[in-house]
Amino acid sequence: MKGARLSILGLTLSLPPLILVLVFVGLPIVIGFTFSLGFTKGPNRIISIIGQQIHVKDHWWGTFAAYSDVFHDSRFLGDLGLTLFVTLLSTILVILMGLAISIYQRLIRSKQASILVTLAIVPLFVPVVISAWAIHTFYGGDGFLRSFFSQFGINFPTLTSTSSAIVIGSVWTSLPFAILMISSGMQGIPDALIDAAKDCGAPIIRIVSHILIPLAKTPIIIAASFTAIGILGSFTIPLFLGPNQPTMLGVEISNFFGSYNRPQQSLVMAFIVFMAASGIAILYVWSNVKSAKESGRI
Repeated sequence: MKGARLSILGLTLSLPPLILVLVFVGLPIVIGFTFSLGFTKGPNRIISIIGQQIHVKDHWWGTFAAYSDVFHDSRFLGDLGLTLFVTLLSTILVILMGLAISIYQRLIRSKQASILVTLAIVPLFVPVVISAWAIHTFYGGDGFLRSFFSQFGINFPTLTSTSSAIVIGSVWTSLPFAILMISSGMQGIPDALIDAAKDCGAPIIRIVSHILIPLAKTPIIIAASFTAIGILGSFTIPLFLGPNQPTMLGVEISNFFGSYNRPQQSLVMAFIVFMAASGIAILYVWSNVKSAKESGRI
């Protein structure tokens, strides 16, 4: 009886934030999804009147005409390819750099290692728009690097308005969180395990591959998941640093909704990004569940 009362009390306490999420997040998602399927009545009526190339449902469940428009648009395929490429490459670079810095700090534990970690998390306190503009002026056609190398007769390439600039900006803004997550997992590994491995004559590479990385697997997966999701839907970095075409889907969604006045097609792109992010989120949930089972919490 007491357990049932506690369960009811817990459910009651959790209802306000749950209702808030359902009303302000869940309901707009459902409305937007129905609009992408051609439901133009009710809450979708005004946007249907204003928007261009609006497809009205021709079946009880809707229509995939807007989805067909998007997948037959060559711009979208280029944008999708660039988005996936930048997300994959940036995430790999962030995790590799985060692992290198975190492992160095865990094994060395020197003043230099602490300074390196401190410098690596500085971008966490810099607004993204400031970081994007700084990178733009640094790597731009009249930026610092081209001006510096021109003094020696070297024509340094302009990196802004390229996919390389987006990768640089994405790594810059995503690295601090990854380092905090991975280093926290590394610091939780008992010294006894590392010392025992050293006493047995294990080289550093074996300690890293058989002790540090496996025991910090969950924080690494969490860092990779959040990094990939953040880059996948990024807007500011691609807008400031990326090319006009192809561009990342975060920018293209804004273009379709505002500049091209094609809200239905922009929602289709948004749901494609949402589905990709949901796939990454499954990895995050799986990692947490597996970690909980291994620790005996469930």
